[in-house]
Amino acid sequence: MAGNFVFLRSDWPELFGEAHRAERLARTDPRVACFYARRTLELTARWLYQADRTLRTPYKDDLNARLHEPTFKSLTGPVLLAKMNVIRNLGNEAVHGRRVVPERDAVAAVRELFHVACWLGWTYSRSVASRPAANLRFDEALLPQRQPSSPPTQSRAELKQLADKLAASDAVLVDERERSSALQDEIDALRAEIVKAKAINQSRPDLHDYDEQHTRDRYVDLLLHEAGWPLDKERDREFEVAGMPTPSGKGYVDYVLWNSDGRPLAVVEAKRARRSPREGQQQAKLYADRLEAVYGQRPLIYYTNGFEHWYWDDLRNPPRQVEGFHARDELRLAIRRRTIRQSLADATIKPEIVERHYQHRAIRRIAEAFELHNQRKALIVMATGAGKTRTVIALVDLLQRCNWVKRVLFLADRNALVVQAVNAFKQHLPSSSPVNLVTERDGIGRVYASTYPTMMNLIDSARTSEGRRFGIGHFDLIVIDEAHRSVYQKYRAIFSYFDAMLVGLTATPRDEVDRDTYGLFDLEPGVPTDWYSLEEAVEGGYLVPYRAVSVPLLSRRHPVRRS
Repeated sequence: MAGNFVFLRSDWPELFGEAHRAERLARTDPRVACFYARRTLELTARWLYQADRTLRTPYKDDLNARLHEPTFKSLTGPVLLAKMNVIRNLGNEAVHGRRVVPERDAVAAVRELFHVACWLGWTYSRSVASRPAANLRFDEALLPQRQPSSPPTQSRAELKQLADKLAASDAVLVDERERSSALQDEIDALRAEIVKAKAINQSRPDLHDYDEQHTRDRYVDLLLHEAGWPLDKERDREFEVAGMPTPSGKGYVDYVLWNSDGRPLAVVEAKRARRSPREGQQQAKLYADRLEAVYGQRPLIYYTNGFEHWYWDDLRNPPRQVEGFHARDELRLAIRRRTIRQSLADATIKPEIVERHYQHRAIRRIAEAFELHNQRKALIVMATGAGKTRTVIALVDLLQRCNWVKRVLFLADRNALVVQAVNAFKQHLPSSSPVNLVTERDGIGRVYASTYPTMMNLIDSARTSEGRRFGIGHFDLIVIDEAHRSVYQKYRAIFSYFDAMLVGLTATPRDEVDRDTYGLFDLEPGVPTDWYSLEEAVEGGYLVPYRAVSVPLLSRRHPVRRS
């Protein structure tokens, strides 16, 4: 059975079967091929977490959570992780997207899967047959050619049904394995075997060519596509500009992201994969200078090496690292804010939303952090019952009226708190059209409230015909209810993904807030942006002191009777 994945057959027969399906269908049925490439990756990640005891169990049993768990990212490195994300995203698009999946996408998914499989073989193979040869290269000639009259094997709806069926079947198998002591013994034996195999394999240099440059180009294109940039015009890539400090005076911008009026919104400078993207910062600035001179509008700036991305509005803010690229409307708004954004210090806080002095003080201190100190994160410590939610509502109102913020995401860890927040926004700021994403996943408004797991699912699966529904710039502000370290450790992918300002709320006394939580908000330990303690609230007459209540415990001699 010829193919690019034959070396997997000895140690990983299940992975070989799925990978072989993907390459067999790459040209004949690209949508299904992308699905099987993603499935192979999912099974690979599941095997890794089972076999490699250095990996910590992620917060959730799905592919996105596994790939973004810190120990997994450390194991693979940025290049392999980018390849895995290419496969994952193309697979998601195949199942959930409405556009026709082109053959080039399926070939790209299978090619990147080949490199992931080679890494797996080089790192974990227990037999010589499963270790890919150093000179092994991906061979497109092994992919069966499409026949002119051959129809797709499955429709998008059928593929979605297959995905759901396989996911349910996999869940049953995982549950059975967890219940079986014999299978647990097998896993323990496998882990011991892998420790030895991994040590032996790591003593040999990995000579495989992972084709990082191709991955960089593909991953950047994929991220731009997800943000809604079709890149279908000649001037979208390698756009020529004059007046550069080169012998010819010419330069070529890797990507220009254009507005519908023909003016540039952003430039993207892509450096080689093994170089730091920061090496492209000055060159990208020069490109922005030349485009501004011609078109009368200064574009925003990105520079990337395909695996690390930086975003820079050099008229307002220092560069910051982002997870991808913004959509056209988001870039257009960012440029407009250069002129329409108003001073927060000069704006009034609506007394009909908050009237207490400490609530006004908290809002002003957050505004100072954002406006005067150019910070993007703030942490408010406020006693339970002192009005944290109304404080946030007044803050959102202020930021929206001054054109600092368009859409807000409010995150809580329980459905009841989400409902409570939505009702509070409806009462005190109805113009924000609050949406409960737990129950109204397609709702549209200016304030969205969600639990953490719901938001994680929506990031990974919510798509439109033009790309992701929730791109990295969809929200300008994220509010974290009861912010603490465990939330960040479990759901850090949310905060890494969105390019948004961050406000954390907690009732934990400031001296008891852990050091890592302060670090999350770039603050010194013990020094939140603002705080209002229970003692202050009691002294001010806003709260009453707590009263301890002694509750007798039932003894074993008198068990509770149940009807």
